[in-house]
Amino acid sequence: MENLSKKRLFAEWEEQEFVQLMFPHSNSDWGQYLDEMIPVFEEIAINIAKYQPCIVCYMEDDSVKNIKNIENIILKKVDSNDTWCRDFGGITIENNGKIEVLDYIFNGWGNKFDASKDNMLTKQLFQDVKSYDFVLEGGSIDSNGKGVILTTTDCLLEENRNPSFTKEEITQRLKDDLGADEIIWIENGYLEGDDTDSHIDMLVRFTDANTIAYQSCDDKDDVHYEALKAMEEEVKKLPFKCVALPWIGAKYYDDERLPASYANFLVINGAVLVPTYQDKSDKKALEIFTQLFPNHDIIGIDCSKIIRQHGSLHCCTMQYPKGTKLITNNE
Repeated sequence: MENLSKKRLFAEWEEQEFVQLMFPHSNSDWGQYLDEMIPVFEEIAINIAKYQPCIVCYMEDDSVKNIKNIENIILKKVDSNDTWCRDFGGITIENNGKIEVLDYIFNGWGNKFDASKDNMLTKQLFQDVKSYDFVLEGGSIDSNGKGVILTTTDCLLEENRNPSFTKEEITQRLKDDLGADEIIWIENGYLEGDDTDSHIDMLVRFTDANTIAYQSCDDKDDVHYEALKAMEEEVKKLPFKCVALPWIGAKYYDDERLPASYANFLVINGAVLVPTYQDKSDKKALEIFTQLFPNHDIIGIDCSKIIRQHGSLHCCTMQYPKGTKLITNNE
């Protein structure tokens, strides 16, 4: 049945009310090097707060002691399993002119990890929440704000997300829920060490309604070369301007290859936070973002420690459009 209500999934560059972060705690996977990680999350929060409010969710008082008196930082003490707000945070749409926070099931990227506390967070924080019995992570979709949504077959068709749904049924579900006119499925591309089964926000992103930036690979000896070249060919066939983001040399921690990507950037009001990796391509990447977002300040954030846990800057954050309301009595 045709959905007659007028829905739209916001683009990230539209005006925001706030960005949500969840600070690492000793019971999270960051526990073994918590003292190294807290300053990285502080840097993200402080940079966001220069431009707009930032909701900092936390479990341990000590973790937020350095930021508790900073203007635009809103502290919320809540329980969580981990810190990946992009995937357990609310997905916000406009529905007939009203803001609606959609709360999908987060099952730890296909039951890989316990996510029972993460899955409860959105209902605790926001007003006008609509819950859905369907698994969907914010990092698995990207919107141009004009009815086009990008996603990947590797993630949305993974057998532990929504096993009873076909590709066609998922396409229709996203159209109905998010008001999309078109779902573009990217079939190639991956990053070693990415627990998410190839989230789109590590690979291909809209930078405006008509432009796509994608993580390229020009190192023929790298294990990613063929898959990312195939993805590049896919992207270049789409009816959008395409911009390649430079390749990042292999990064390791404890002999494990880590998923570093410049596509994991965050757009906020007046600025773009770009992940950097102490890599020779960082400078070039920042230059490209200056061209892609000429009206925004471009801020590099060193994410070489964040990727130890297999995500990056965008994965740690979730933005909410202007007009989104918090539950005010939750402190």
